[in-house]
Amino acid sequence: MKSCNVGSGDRLARVLTGSGLLLGGILMGGAWGWVMAVVGLVPLITGLTGNCPAYSLLRINTCKK
Repeated sequence: MKSCNVGSGDRLARVLTGSGLLLGGILMGGAWGWVMAVVGLVPLITGLTGNCPAYSLLRINTCKK
């Protein structure tokens, strides 16, 4: 399992943003709605798992041990 590199405040913001985009995209429907929903999955998944591949590449860590 990968180590945590996303802190609690960052995780909350990601989950809320991702959930909003996902729900908004589903409710919007159509092609742009699906694009919005798929884009919303990225912050949602990184927020739920606590690991962000982009943070790993940039050597950013907001997770307090």
